[in-house]
Amino acid sequence: MKKLSLAFLITAAIIFSACNGNSNTSTSTDSTTNSMSSTDTTTNMSSTDTTNNSANAMSTVDDNAKNFAKEAAEGGMMEVQLGNIAEKNAASQSVKDFGKMMVDDHTKINDNMKDLAAKKNVTLPTTVSSGQQKDIDKLSKKNGNDFDKDYVSMMINDHKKDIAEFKKSGDKITDPDFKDFVIKTLPILQKHLDSIQAIKKRM
Repeated sequence: MKKLSLAFLITAAIIFSACNGNSNTSTSTDSTTNSMSSTDTTTNMSSTDTTNNSANAMSTVDDNAKNFAKEAAEGGMMEVQLGNIAEKNAASQSVKDFGKMMVDDHTKINDNMKDLAAKKNVTLPTTVSSGQQKDIDKLSKKNGNDFDKDYVSMMINDHKKDIAEFKKSGDKITDPDFKDFVIKTLPILQKHLDSIQAIKKRM
């Protein structure tokens, strides 16, 4: 009888121990699952944050502003290059002085455009267009009175066109910062046009 009781107690102890072992295993498994779930959630949140950051890095302006920025940047670079050539190749001192004004003013305008484009995540061209480069190459081969005549005519036409484009773009652009750029730049372009037309009358 004592042997049977002892055997019963041993068996019960073994069963009890086994049950506790399964409970610990279950708890460990649940902890591992929760840990993996937490890791997945963190990973998903990180992925979402990265996506949101990429979206925020995209340009915040419409195509009208982007196209305007591109054309204004190209035009500004051309004015600076031609202004440098005018300072060297022009015969008239007034044309040389005008060329210097183009370099000074359009360098500042170009810098303002670069700052604005960077703020709005708009990519600007780093060189003039192929058509503009042809005009630059053509004028760079001329000197004296021949240069003065062609340069003055080009500057009158360019500034009339630029003023018209700025006004047109100003009406279409919805971004307030680009609108402000147009408003502040237009008087400078008008000053250039008035100056070059005055030079034309004296030639």
